[in-house]
Amino acid sequence: MSLKLHYHPLASYCWKALIALYEHEIEFDRQIVDLADREQHAALRKISPFTKFPALEDRAKGRVITESTLIIEYLARHYPGRVTLVPADPDAAFDVRRLDRFFDLYVHEHMQKIVGDKIRPEGKQDPFGVEQARATLATAYDVLERELGSQPWAAGDRFSLADCAAAPALYYANRVAPFGDHPRLAAYLERLHARASFARTFEEAQPYMKLFPG
Repeated sequence: MSLKLHYHPLASYCWKALIALYEHEIEFDRQIVDLADREQHAALRKISPFTKFPALEDRAKGRVITESTLIIEYLARHYPGRVTLVPADPDAAFDVRRLDRFFDLYVHEHMQKIVGDKIRPEGKQDPFGVEQARATLATAYDVLERELGSQPWAAGDRFSLADCAAAPALYYANRVAPFGDHPRLAAYLERLHARASFARTFEEAQPYMKLFPG
């Protein structure tokens, strides 16, 4: 197979890439990476200098793509599947990309701040940073509650890159900072859970969920 994904089944940004791969129904090899293992850490660093995953290795083209959004954009361009995760229409594509950035920057990043603080060494916690992250998430929830409206998916009637970003961000965010009184947001997360690509990704993560510190 041309494509090989270096990832961990629990990592939220890896979920984003996996959902896209499952939506496209693309064949790919897998390399689960345990960053605590020196050899695996070193092997990942050879192809991803900042030892970040997911990393998509395209052996046919001699390329390695890191960052989940770029992986999905790369798949859309070079390995299009049965769905179109990035619309061809420029205005529709702009809206999808806008929402992708919203989920990454205002939900995902701040969820990770809260989770990361839980595993910091004693005396190295950042309570003020966590407070700020919770405030940002609360604002993001309010914005999404207004924007989601009645459409089934983040950017309208079709599942897209924006939903790939939303699924892991919202799942983990709801674990550490519950939605509260945001019924549209909660219903949207339920629809994401019911999507076959997310359901498969979530099921594959279950053996590792005991490691989640949230």
